[in-house]
Amino acid sequence: MTRAVNYRELKRLYETMGSKEVCRHLRESLADGHLRPEDFSLRDLAEATIPDGREFVPLLDPRSKAGGIDLMEAADAVDTATFSNITGQIVFSKIMEGFSSEAFVAGRMVETVPTRFSGEKIPGIGQMGDAAESIDEGHPYPNVGLTEDYIETPATTKRGMIVPVTKEAIFFDRTHLVLQRAGEVGEFLGLNKEKRLLDCIIDGNVTDHRYKWRGAIYATYQSAAPWINVKSTNPLVDWTDVDAAEQLLANITDPNTGEPVLIMADTILVCPESLHSARRIVDATEIEQVDNQQNAKTVRTLAPNPMAGSYRVVSSRLLRSRLTAAGQATSNWYLGNFRKAFAYMENWPITVTQAPQNSEAEFTQDIMIRFKASERGAAATLEPRYVVKSTA
Repeated sequence: MTRAVNYRELKRLYETMGSKEVCRHLRESLADGHLRPEDFSLRDLAEATIPDGREFVPLLDPRSKAGGIDLMEAADAVDTATFSNITGQIVFSKIMEGFSSEAFVAGRMVETVPTRFSGEKIPGIGQMGDAAESIDEGHPYPNVGLTEDYIETPATTKRGMIVPVTKEAIFFDRTHLVLQRAGEVGEFLGLNKEKRLLDCIIDGNVTDHRYKWRGAIYATYQSAAPWINVKSTNPLVDWTDVDAAEQLLANITDPNTGEPVLIMADTILVCPESLHSARRIVDATEIEQVDNQQNAKTVRTLAPNPMAGSYRVVSSRLLRSRLTAAGQATSNWYLGNFRKAFAYMENWPITVTQAPQNSEAEFTQDIMIRFKASERGAAATLEPRYVVKSTA
């Protein structure tokens, strides 16, 4: 398919290949970027895919009469399935565009875990640690005790909205308005998910997101036992501040074995006000250390940057507003392995379904097609020992 939609060719494909094949081609073209939702016209699409479409579309005007009989009565039997299916592909593409906005970073930082449960108890076995012993020849292997361990994830919630396509939208070709609504639906659903994930990451006073371990609920960030992952008075200024957070992370031990938690941090999360400082720390090629000695001499030492290439720096404008809403300082920053620490427990991803034809809404509201977008899931803390929060 080319960028400019050829409706005559589209109609020929529909007549020779059938509705399913045309929808498949359009789906692939939209996914590959060869076509955009904005390239389509609802009116032209209706004329091309509805039988006798050029006669049907004018009938959407309530003023259309023939012999005193409202021709919309006859229009109810018109086959609009192909038009609806193709429009559904276009609307879905626009919804996904809004839902997958580049501004939503939290969803790409954490792991998405498919689940069939609304909240579940995830069992595990406490790690044995270094229980290996020297075994003499012919002697039996020692038995190792196992420790029960489990976490509980929060109940999932369903969220969704409906995109209507009215008769007026087709007749007056208000394609832009329909696509705008579809984009807003995707954006609002994505925004809601992003806020819930950020609230989980910062521990924004939402009990449901917190770490529920062995039947007890813990704040994600602790300054005392059972783990310590808060570094106070550690503003993000230079590489030594990152090093201080690294040392705190290195001191966290497994609760069952007492061994260090063997997870490497790979991401630094900051508000926009700290973004350039974080990039400078990570991207600098070398560092300079200045020492003033007792004999009034100044010694300058140049060395390769120990943080070069070690971390991915992630920033979010929403992070600032979520910290403020939670009563936390926007100078807070986070270092760790977020994919191991947090997850989005997903019953189903964003899904678009179409309402049946000849529904009540068509008669009472002149809505010819409706598309419902929904997703269901919950943000969860799986292991807070993999992330350190630093405060100024």
